[in-house]
Amino acid sequence: MQTIPINDLLDCAIAAARAAGDHAREQAHRRTEVHARAAHDVKLALDTEAQTRASDAIHARYPTHPILGEEESHDRDAAEPRWIVDPIDGTVNFSHGLPLWCVSVAVEHEGRTLAGVVYAPDLNELYTAACDQAALLNGNPLSVSTIDKLERSLIMTDTNKEPYDFPAGAALYGKLLHRAQKVRVMGAAALDICRVACGMAEGYTALGIYPWDTAAAALILERAGGRFEVIEQLGNGRFRALCSNNHVHAALKEVFMETVAEFGDHTP
Repeated sequence: MQTIPINDLLDCAIAAARAAGDHAREQAHRRTEVHARAAHDVKLALDTEAQTRASDAIHARYPTHPILGEEESHDRDAAEPRWIVDPIDGTVNFSHGLPLWCVSVAVEHEGRTLAGVVYAPDLNELYTAACDQAALLNGNPLSVSTIDKLERSLIMTDTNKEPYDFPAGAALYGKLLHRAQKVRVMGAAALDICRVACGMAEGYTALGIYPWDTAAAALILERAGGRFEVIEQLGNGRFRALCSNNHVHAALKEVFMETVAEFGDHTP
């Protein structure tokens, strides 16, 4: 692989995220055009269109680079950097007109994330980071909070309703309600992790999540001084993960692992 300057990769990630996000925002009047529906999730026509916009922006600069996305994937060439894209993270929020949705674009090579961008168009928030640069929000440096007690922490989590995850998820939510100051379910994982990166929350937990949800945000968090940890690989790309401001990581992990141990292996 020819060495590509990190700044060039970051610029491309920003262009791809803006292309996808701006298209979705401009077409928000079509947010109810459903491509597929599940019991607790929805896939919109705009998911696919936004993925195409992001992919086109990437391939305009790097036509041979493979892409892994929630709506699209290309065969991987290990010699080339791989792009990881979630065109609309928080699709249900978006479909209801809530502004809590974002685009996530990351690029990795040989197991290392080189650059990552999370773009929330309705909030006018552009989170960026590179492996050799600080995390930024709209060009301003980010830093995690200094809170070091779980009982003083705001924790983000998800509400995975898969039958094999739901019992543990409900139990984890209940435990965190008692042990943290507050628990919030906002519905967009990448944006939740960025909230930890900018000090608005102290942690985020996920019993089942995919790389396109976390690749960019995890780098942003780490470059802001936080910690992202994959707890367990579940197969088919899914994994359990938690992240924190580092100061409450051990306490948060203790609650997480206690819950997983109680319910054993509920994976399909």
